[in-house]
Order: sequence, then structure tokens, then C-alpha cells
Amino acid sequence: MKRQKRDPSQQAFLRGYKAGVSGRSRDLCRSRDVNLRESWMSGWREGRQDQWSGMIGVSGIHKNPMVLA
Repeated sequence: MKRQKRDPSQQAFLRGYKAGVSGRSRDLCRSRDVNLRESWMSGWREGRQDQWSGMIGVSGIHKNPMVLA
């Protein structure tokens, strides 16, 4: 079965979200493309907000961006 390619900006958002939820620094964004960096930073901000709100672990399952995608 062929695997459908995902949108690069969606992938960047998901990677940023994972970095934000795990408490990593925003300096980890490696993209030089402005649009991908913007998507990554948006995901990172949302992930940090969720971490600060306590939506990590079992309490954050319903907010998982992989399910929303």
C-alpha cells in the first residue's frame, strides 16, 4: 500500500508541537524556509501552552495533534 505524502507545513507543525510539549527549546527549529519555520513555531507555541496547562500524558490524549490531522 502506498503511503500518502503529507504537507510539509503540517509535518513542521507536528514536529514543533512535539518539541513544545516535551519542553524543548525553540532554537531546535532547523528549517531555513520562512513558511516551514512559521509552522514549526506555531506548533511549538501550542505545545508549550498545552504543557503549561497540564495537558501532557493521559490528560492530553484528546488534544493529540496526530489525531486532529
